[in-house]
Amino acid sequence: MANVKQDQINYKKGKISKKQLIDLYEGLLRPRLIEEKMLILLRQGRISKWFSGIGQEAISVGATMALDADELIFTMHRNLGVFTSRNMPLENLFAQWQGKDAGYTKGRDRSFHFGAMEHGIVGMISHLGPQLSLASGVGLSHKLNGEAKVSLAFTGDGATSQGEFHEALNVASVWQLPVIFVIENNGYGLSTPVNEQYNCKDLVDRAKGYGMKGYSIDGNNILEVYSTIKKLATSMRKNPEPIFLECKTFRMRGHEEASGTKYVPKELMDMWALKDPISNFEEFLLEEKIIDKAYIENFRAEVKRSINENVELAFNMPPVEADLQEELEDVYAPFNYLPIKADPSKKTEKRLVDAISDGLRQSMQRHPNLVLMGQDISDYGGVFKITDGFYKEFGKERVRNTPLCESAVIGAALGLSLKGGKAMVEMQFADFVTCGFNQITNNLAKLHYRWGQKADVVIRMPTGGGVGAGPFHSQSNEAWFFHTPGLKIAYPSTPEDAKGLLMTSFEDPNPVMFFEHKALYRSISSEVPDEPYTIEFGKARWATEGEDLSIITYGMGVHWAEKICAEMNIQADIIDLRTLLPLDYDAIEQSVKKTNKVLILHEDTLLGGIGGELSAHISEHLFEHLDAPVMRVASLDTPFPFAKALEEQFLPIERLKEQLKKLMSY
Repeated sequence: MANVKQDQINYKKGKISKKQLIDLYEGLLRPRLIEEKMLILLRQGRISKWFSGIGQEAISVGATMALDADELIFTMHRNLGVFTSRNMPLENLFAQWQGKDAGYTKGRDRSFHFGAMEHGIVGMISHLGPQLSLASGVGLSHKLNGEAKVSLAFTGDGATSQGEFHEALNVASVWQLPVIFVIENNGYGLSTPVNEQYNCKDLVDRAKGYGMKGYSIDGNNILEVYSTIKKLATSMRKNPEPIFLECKTFRMRGHEEASGTKYVPKELMDMWALKDPISNFEEFLLEEKIIDKAYIENFRAEVKRSINENVELAFNMPPVEADLQEELEDVYAPFNYLPIKADPSKKTEKRLVDAISDGLRQSMQRHPNLVLMGQDISDYGGVFKITDGFYKEFGKERVRNTPLCESAVIGAALGLSLKGGKAMVEMQFADFVTCGFNQITNNLAKLHYRWGQKADVVIRMPTGGGVGAGPFHSQSNEAWFFHTPGLKIAYPSTPEDAKGLLMTSFEDPNPVMFFEHKALYRSISSEVPDEPYTIEFGKARWATEGEDLSIITYGMGVHWAEKICAEMNIQADIIDLRTLLPLDYDAIEQSVKKTNKVLILHEDTLLGGIGGELSAHISEHLFEHLDAPVMRVASLDTPFPFAKALEEQFLPIERLKEQLKKLMSY
């Protein structure tokens, strides 16, 4: 830039070597030259979208080069300098941006919405804040394993208004995790200025409220960014703690190119143009005689040549070809189920709650890398006492009480999985999962499909009514997750199945929603093998066998069906699905072909419940075997009520009797 004043940025070399200064300069220039090329391609119509980080390169480059190569960085749109500084092949980067197969998501996601663990990078999701919680989970892994490492997560000034920003920083602070939270304060969240985002002088003022150290630095000063983060990381590796680092900078282009910058006052653009991180540093190095004009010209020419070559390589790659089998297979991480069998002669009578506790304890013994997280699960043993005494056997590091922030805890569990750990999160009540919905449906469920990373997390869900708990502690919400590819759902109805399915959940590297009916915890019991064992997902159980009709159900529905069929002297095939994702379609088909009449029963409300999908499948694939319409029985399409009379009306027990009579006489 022609008229740069050299006092715009105050550079201090300190003990940084000449080679490191040159490396930093080259690190800054690479993403800038790539961006300039992308803007040309955008104007030519060869690409459709670009999120520019021009003006912010010093933060990405300085932070990345200050960390160890194996320390995970969580990026956002404007962190191209992280990818280039971690030596990601340009051919693959350009292929990613063009949606080609040689990219990192096989054309399934765009721009920087991906990760590459071989480069120590975990890319963003558009919701921004949740990645901070994942960084906390990585920090937890470092701390639990005694590794002298840190993680670093980027976010912007706009994302600091999100709830997960506060949750993530609170968890990291309470647990004293070695995470650097870098806030790139570029003045605008898209077009919203910071004075409409927060009401404090500087974002770093918030650090005190989280109980962590906070620093505010010039984000355009590559030496200040590099030196600050290097010093902080060195200290944090010895004494783990989170750090709040505000980097003040400016975005010289639009949020994305189509949005432009008309909302930015010209004088503000002019002021920050004088603080360009590259031209200023270049002039500083020239003045210090560390580089010369010839070096600059040669390096620029070399980088541009490489960029042009790799751009054309990516453009010349064939478009992604849709492969149905590959698309379906990649929804889940590979899992080769190998049954674990217990000695059938060694059994003990157990209630459902005891069987779950037993399966959880034995899973902790089988998997030393398994960590349990949840509100009140440590000393208190959880509100249902399933983890009672666990902290004495496994320690409070593995049986962790959490702050009341479901989303951040699920995110931390996923972060732990990124480092090879296993995690279980206990929802105090299944109803509370709404506070962590985004992490489950957009992170846990999609991670493997998007860029091949497993999400080894189990979420236990105490669910269901019949206990007079009212609207916020009784609802059945399994259908919310049944609609989400990438999740698995288990819903046992017996103590034996509860233990076996739970132990399978921890063998499986995929995210599992494990539903446990609260009213069954202490009301039913049966003999359960003492030793560890597993039950394969996607295999239904015949609770009873009969010729009159088929009842397809799960959870509490199994017990309702058994009781009422016995009272009405109906000989029914009662199919206990046991898992909802995957479903045992073979068992459904076998039973329907046998009885020719089918009723689908669940505790969830009728509209939008799982019964609708099962009914559609049977009608579409087994229509010629039906002697009557497929019937559904479910709870009322109202919120779950509190008073006993209302609860009894809400639940489907009486309607089940009516529909059975109707179906039997059809």
